[in-house]
Amino acid sequence: MGRYAVLLAPQFADAAGVRPGQRVLDVGCGTGALTGELVRRVGSDGVSALDPSESLSAAVRDRYPGVDVEHGSAERLPFADGHFDATLAQLVVHFMSDPGAGVAEMRRVTRSDGVVAACVWDHAGGTGPLSPFWDVVREFDPDVTDESGLVGSRGGDLAGLFESAGLREVEETALTARLEHPTFEEWWEPFTFGVGPAGAFVTGLDEDRRAELRERCREALPEPPFVIAARAWTARGLA
Repeated sequence: MGRYAVLLAPQFADAAGVRPGQRVLDVGCGTGALTGELVRRVGSDGVSALDPSESLSAAVRDRYPGVDVEHGSAERLPFADGHFDATLAQLVVHFMSDPGAGVAEMRRVTRSDGVVAACVWDHAGGTGPLSPFWDVVREFDPDVTDESGLVGSRGGDLAGLFESAGLREVEETALTARLEHPTFEEWWEPFTFGVGPAGAFVTGLDEDRRAELRERCREALPEPPFVIAARAWTARGLA
């Protein structure tokens, strides 16, 4: 997932209109895919980042010296009102415990007429980076709970959240990250790490069922190398 996020970050920063001289915030920075792109555009002194994971926020702090990296939640941002020119949340809104409160906080810390932007993979529309996996899993286990019900994962979700938070001139579009997978094994291996709903499903299977799912996925995917084009719903509005 991180590789897709790195490909998405420049497009997302473009959509938010990030440019030199701005002070910008990366909400839910994770491993720093977007943070690095923001640093390249405005310099480390102009970037702040925040994540609820202490280990991830510490890692981003080490990776990007000079960036103000805080440990905290999107629902209670530790920044003053109107502090940033642009506040961005890449692939984060659907993980917020209260997405409405999180977007409202993003608006609060952004100056008047500054930009608030967010994006979420199109899990509900079947064109997210994990959609080929879930397509197979739903045939394998029709009772599975996938990621299609997550907030922001369908068209209109993010725009609705933004408008409810009082943002103005809200626009929603879709961005696409295309990643080539050289082998099936390279595509499959991350699912075995137990990360996220997909990883938890794979590691929760017994050895025989896991092997069966693996082969079903192999049969469903094109011959390698193959490209997966992942779409992310993206919204921006003015504070």
